[in-house]
Amino acid sequence: MIDHIGFPVGNFERSKDFYARALAPLGMRLMKEYDLSDEAGPAGYAGFGADRPQFWIGTGSPMTGRLHVAFAARDRQMVREFYEAALAAGAKDNGPPGLRPHYHANYYGAFVLDPDGHNVEAVTHIPK
Repeated sequence: MIDHIGFPVGNFERSKDFYARALAPLGMRLMKEYDLSDEAGPAGYAGFGADRPQFWIGTGSPMTGRLHVAFAARDRQMVREFYEAALAAGAKDNGPPGLRPHYHANYYGAFVLDPDGHNVEAVTHIPK
């Protein structure tokens, strides 16, 4: 349904490093980067994905409020690996890996807060 998503971050380099490390266990990597710096100051965009960039961050004023982004994981182990990598990259825990039966019986997810406080999740719907 969604082709891609992007949003501004408070510190581009910090967030680019965070997402490169946190998304690696999900098979996503930094695929494209644009430097649009000029006399007005630094500006850039970074796109992450597996086959093509679908998740973008960019310089700008950080958003107010909390964005929620959920990334698909192949299995529960991948959810756990995302969670550990995100914490090691500086995320704050927002819900450790586990079942969330209030969504449905096989909803297994982990939640972290990124450097700007956004709720980032890895989730699988596959049993075991």
